Amino acid sequence: MYEICPETAADEDEVEALYDLCFAPGRTALSSYRLRDGVPRVADLCLVLRDPSRFLMAAIRFWPVRVAAKPVLLLGPIAVHPTAQGEGLGGLLMRDGLTRARGLGWRRVLLVGDAPYYSRFGFARLDAVEMPPPTNPDRVLGLELRAGAWVGVVGPVLREETPEIVAGLAEIAATPHIGPACIEVGHPRDDTAGRETADGSATDH
Repeated sequence: MYEICPETAADEDEVEALYDLCFAPGRTALSSYRLRDGVPRVADLCLVLRDPSRFLMAAIRFWPVRVAAKPVLLLGPIAVHPTAQGEGLGGLLMRDGLTRARGLGWRRVLLVGDAPYYSRFGFARLDAVEMPPPTNPDRVLGLELRAGAWVGVVGPVLREETPEIVAGLAEIAATPHIGPACIEVGHPRDDTAGRETADGSATDH
């Protein structure tokens, strides 16, 4: 069995090493990182997936942003170890992360990625939502966790700078998780809908 757990401080070096392995060395210079710099992650939704030997196979992170003054989850990066790409592990993390986000009351999710792949999770192009340049508009995708959540939400994607929200996220990130936050999952060998693309670790570098 595989295990999905919230990322902890003890995981961070391994997660960063996985991102470095899967993405270009200059990944932190990309436009999406401007929205994350200095902003706490949404700790309860940043997840790691380990195999039965405790080896880190995949990781996903979520960050808070704003569009038209509305709170939005920015999904990414998500990465799968090169030895396991194409096996559906990224799909497991995506589904679990989105389920947790819905349970926590988030209404809408944004990512930068390939529409043909992410459409299987319900993502669609957001024609009127603008990521910082030079992001390709065709890769700006959104998902509603509540019906109608993206209706009328248009404009540029902005950093989350609301003091009380940033402070609250920082406090949550510094608090040890309480309760059974980890889940065990089987290998998705038969989950064709959850398989990654052949090259693929997934989104957003």
